Amino acid sequence: MNFYIVIPAHNEEAYIGNTLQSLVSQSLLPKKVVVVNDSSSDITQQIVDSFSEKYPFVSSLKISSEENHQPGSKVINAFYRGLELLDEDYDILCKFDADLIFPDKYLEKISERFHENPKCGMAGGFCTIEKNGTWMLENLTGKDHIRGALKAYRKECFQQIGGLKKSMGWDTVDELLAQYHGWEIITDESLQVKHLKPTGATYSIKAKYKQGEAFKKMRYGFWLTFIASTKLAIKKKNLGFFFNTMVGFFKAKNEFIVSKEEGRFIRNLRWRNIKKKLFFFPFLC
Repeated sequence: MNFYIVIPAHNEEAYIGNTLQSLVSQSLLPKKVVVVNDSSSDITQQIVDSFSEKYPFVSSLKISSEENHQPGSKVINAFYRGLELLDEDYDILCKFDADLIFPDKYLEKISERFHENPKCGMAGGFCTIEKNGTWMLENLTGKDHIRGALKAYRKECFQQIGGLKKSMGWDTVDELLAQYHGWEIITDESLQVKHLKPTGATYSIKAKYKQGEAFKKMRYGFWLTFIASTKLAIKKKNLGFFFNTMVGFFKAKNEFIVSKEEGRFIRNLRWRNIKKKLFFFPFLC
């Protein structure tokens, strides 16, 4: 399978070298890797250039964005700028973050997941973070979700969902729309990727309401937003996150990133998953 990888990057001098080294050391090498250097003021570009000189499949694009580093549109805009440089001779398209270290058989194993299941539209491993010298799973989402840091899409699935939304919530709605179109989301817990920078570490204070806005844009409705916000706040151990998310939901305009029909599917899918977990919960106690 041909893997094309786009990596948005902003001031990643401390991490990008490790990320690229892990990718050029894969047992199954990617066909193309594009690093989109978005307004970096450090030596990110020089590090990328050192890899481009040695590995012909690694290239870069320098762009200038005036937005603050916030989740959503900035990173996806950068992704699309990189995508413009690529042809369509790929089987799997990846959007990776610039602060990851992949195990050396990561792409090979992901390729196997796609080969094994023709209905697999998206596949991925799990992010781990270092705590007291030990790497452990970054426990922010369920085991059935692929983190936005390491998305891999089958070409047909990527095209059918209309690509990535330029909005906070892009890395949730992509999976929901994939399921809407009949694709399956495959995760592999044995594929553990080192995440060198804590999620959200560079988000500005203006981003605190974005999660609630994302739920509104995905047509979650009040109760699903309430439940999802509560769950995330517990995982983050941050009560303020819950209040900020709910405020963001109520402040958000009715500007949706899914159609009414897709919204109904998303709500029904979410409620089914909630009921399923409630049904099995007594057996886990």
